[in-house]
Amino acid sequence: MSYYYSLFKKSKNVAMKVFYISLIGFLLMMGYKSYSQNAKVIDLHDAVKNNNIDVFNRKLTLLNEESHAGIRLSKDYGEGVAWLKGIDFSNGIIEFDVRGEDVKQHSFVGVAFHGINDSTYDAIYLRPFQFRAQDEALKNHSIQYISLPNFTWRVLRAQFPNKYENAIKQDLDPNSWVRVRIEIKDATVSVYINGSKEASLTVQKVTNISTGLIGFYVADTSGGDFANITITKTN
Repeated sequence: MSYYYSLFKKSKNVAMKVFYISLIGFLLMMGYKSYSQNAKVIDLHDAVKNNNIDVFNRKLTLLNEESHAGIRLSKDYGEGVAWLKGIDFSNGIIEFDVRGEDVKQHSFVGVAFHGINDSTYDAIYLRPFQFRAQDEALKNHSIQYISLPNFTWRVLRAQFPNKYENAIKQDLDPNSWVRVRIEIKDATVSVYINGSKEASLTVQKVTNISTGLIGFYVADTSGGDFANITITKTN
């Protein structure tokens, strides 16, 4: 692309300039189409009906809310994951809607990725009950990265304070849907909330596991609602 742009800048012939700019536009369009074709929109209701979701340590029910035809994971003890079958994910973008609740220490909702099994995976999750915390230290716990089984939130917070969790600057309703965009490029994980161009959290993965399953995640004692997931794989 840069090669053709340099030719465009150097050319003094108007016709050639038009040719080069048309070519650049075409290449950009093809690149966009190629990128878009990698985006997979998952109908969660169809996935459930076709047995394409494998649920660990939770019960799953369907949601039929307007604009949110999704799933609900029940509350229970321990970690819970609803794995999306047939998706092997390395680098790319995971976008989804999630809803927790304003119940202190009982709402932890997000997504697991690079999953190896029901106990080994990375995850990004929200603590909605901290969204509007008046205490700054508590608000800084609004969004969290973990890598199970060894790097729990307790381990990461003790060894690397404020490195793997952060506040979310937007004023979010703890009981409402939140749009989450997770961008994963090799070891870098960046999370954007409700369309913001500024990442709420950017971390480096703590393990060398670089590919695996994707699933909706809830932590100990928590349930959660999930909808509108799109997965885009990149190189």
